Amino acid sequence: MLMGMGPYLMGCIRDGLLWPKRSEALKVLVRNVPPDPDESVSEHIEHFYCVNHPDHYLTHQIVYNANNLAKLVAKKKSLKNWLIYYQNKYERKPSKKTTMKTGFWGLWGTTVDAIDYYTAEIGKLSAEETEEKERVLSDPKAVVPAAFVSFKTRWGAAVCAQTQQSSNPTIWLTEWAPEPRDVYWDNLAIPYVELTVRRLLMAVVFFFLTFFFMIPIAFVQTLANIEAIERVLPFLKPLIDMNVVTSFIQGFLPGIVLKIFLILLPTILMTMSKIEGYTSLSSLERISAGKYHLFLLVNVFLGNIITGAALEQLHTFLYQSAAEIPKTIGVSIPMKATFFITYIMIDGWAGIAVEILRLVPLVMFHLKNTFLVKTEEDREQAMDPGSLCFATYEPRVQLYFLLGLVYSTVTPILLPFIVVFFAFAYLVFRHQIINVYDQKYESGANFWPDVHRRIIIGLIISQLLLIGLLSTKEAAQSTPFLIALPVLTIWFHRFCKGRFESAFVIFPLQDAMVKDTLERVTEPNLNLKAYLQDAYIHPVFRGGEFERPLAIDEEENSPLVSTKRNSRRESNGGSETGN
Repeated sequence: MLMGMGPYLMGCIRDGLLWPKRSEALKVLVRNVPPDPDESVSEHIEHFYCVNHPDHYLTHQIVYNANNLAKLVAKKKSLKNWLIYYQNKYERKPSKKTTMKTGFWGLWGTTVDAIDYYTAEIGKLSAEETEEKERVLSDPKAVVPAAFVSFKTRWGAAVCAQTQQSSNPTIWLTEWAPEPRDVYWDNLAIPYVELTVRRLLMAVVFFFLTFFFMIPIAFVQTLANIEAIERVLPFLKPLIDMNVVTSFIQGFLPGIVLKIFLILLPTILMTMSKIEGYTSLSSLERISAGKYHLFLLVNVFLGNIITGAALEQLHTFLYQSAAEIPKTIGVSIPMKATFFITYIMIDGWAGIAVEILRLVPLVMFHLKNTFLVKTEEDREQAMDPGSLCFATYEPRVQLYFLLGLVYSTVTPILLPFIVVFFAFAYLVFRHQIINVYDQKYESGANFWPDVHRRIIIGLIISQLLLIGLLSTKEAAQSTPFLIALPVLTIWFHRFCKGRFESAFVIFPLQDAMVKDTLERVTEPNLNLKAYLQDAYIHPVFRGGEFERPLAIDEEENSPLVSTKRNSRRESNGGSETGN
């Protein structure tokens, strides 16, 4: 079923159901614009596209480094919220003066009138905000070497987004613009070279995070070993010998401890992805999901199998040849079935139950409503259901899918637990997505290639582990014939990648031309310039006035476009020097 979704999704994209709507389909994000000594960033972008895309370039929206301004706006919003709270409090009891302390959290400091204090603070912040906004709009250093470039047709946008713009492949980098809700504005101001350094550092950090997490994994495995606990803590022997305690330690305690260790991991991985500098929320979640999947694969799955085998057969594991490692792992796989059954019940079944009950959001809402909610706006924010966290749920589902593939032939008793999990997960998440969660953005099915690749990885791992297991049995002589399974799976992945992946990352020029033709017929009077000029404004500028680059009107377009050299010649009074 999962494999068959590739052609279906591709058909949806071709039909325009998943491909970005009009504003995104006509917008291209241009990054790493090279500096020019004679022109501003905006003028340089306009010249470049007037020369290289004269028939399709419409306008562009430059990007400002407004991170400091955004902090001021957020702080002012918080102060306004407090002001509304104290005004409402005063209106309910006019005879009682509203006072507060100016220290940390109002615990200490000078006692002042709350309404007067917040009114004065908002006035100061408004002046700072106006000054910072003027600085951002007038300071050339506040302009980021990036822009959202608009085109008159999808065909022109597709040509720009999917081709190399310069002989130097490190400048004028183009990609499809994410939809306006999907833009992560904080990372647009990061220079290209800094992005490379950040991603290298985060790759090193992720490696060490994954490697050193083997230590708590080994600790979790020792919890299931009653003999090891009795040797380390002999005074607990009378308690451990009780049947109830022994069942709990061997059954549920390892899964509970492992779940506790993994609670903060998605937040850490998302922070790392933000440091890496990705420019859209969808890409942040997609990259975080990839890290989380690799982490679960290495530590939760392979880590529990290999660490368990190493702890139980440490001497043999260290001194055996590399060819014997698959056999050792093959032997340890059935031994870990009990652990994974309890892990599925604790993390999977209990997780689905918690998801449908939403106990954590319910408790958090009542805590916020009791201690933090001051106005109706606060209450609306506290009641916000959020959106489905793809970066957390998708890798977990992939892990259970992998466990089902591996243990379907090794220990089939685990399959009912997997089937129950997927049945409940389908019902619960279908309900949550339709009736509970809000959709933050539309990514155009960009997640599916990663999902498909992880399914293939799960298939290959299950086949290799099956080969390792059978090599320990009497069927060892037939195992070489099973090598055809991973080979055929890899071939199938390459076929799907070549046949379907382009539909998720490339907009065919033929389809772009068809959509442009249909749009000209159905909406001949559409003013694209007015429609697109405010599509990608930084949230702190919405509702305000700021300078926009002028669009190129179709009536004013001329076959002869002034180049940068001509403009410089005209600026020098028309003088021309010979060679």
